[in-house]
Amino acid sequence: MRRRPAAILAVAALAAVVTAAASPARAPSLVGPPWISIEYPANPFDRFHRDAFLYVHTFHHATAVEATVTAHAEGIVGGARRSVPLALEKTSRPGTYSLRRQWPREGTWMLVVRMRVGGGGDGATALVDIGPAGDVTAVRVPSRTADGWVVPTAVSERQVEEALRARAVNRSR
Repeated sequence: MRRRPAAILAVAALAAVVTAAASPARAPSLVGPPWISIEYPANPFDRFHRDAFLYVHTFHHATAVEATVTAHAEGIVGGARRSVPLALEKTSRPGTYSLRRQWPREGTWMLVVRMRVGGGGDGATALVDIGPAGDVTAVRVPSRTADGWVVPTAVSERQVEEALRARAVNRSR
């Protein structure tokens, strides 16, 4: 009789292993806030995105995820305000998008790159300052700390406008 419980346990363990092996892999649980990061300069050896200016990476906490990503260049050229919608391209890496230069070289420019995960309101915004030489001089993801998490905060068009105007004034000095 002692062998019977051991045999039952062995069969139950084998059934659990077979069931787990036959089950489809599940996507990792998305825990924590979204995040966005900018990679600059872009890899010039990427044969599909060789002429990319920068890459955008989207995450949900630590997991690279596909997201809805939009971008526009906000600038001041000859004292006039300009806005240029930007096209992004998916790359072969999950949650990675390439961005080519699509704005004029003259003027003061800032890129505003927004991402959203799923249909929810979770999102993050990267503000990318473009310097006089056309290079990235700063990247900011406005955020706050809440319950031990770094949580991206919403960025209004007014905040973008104020940051751009301040950069234009500093550049003219």
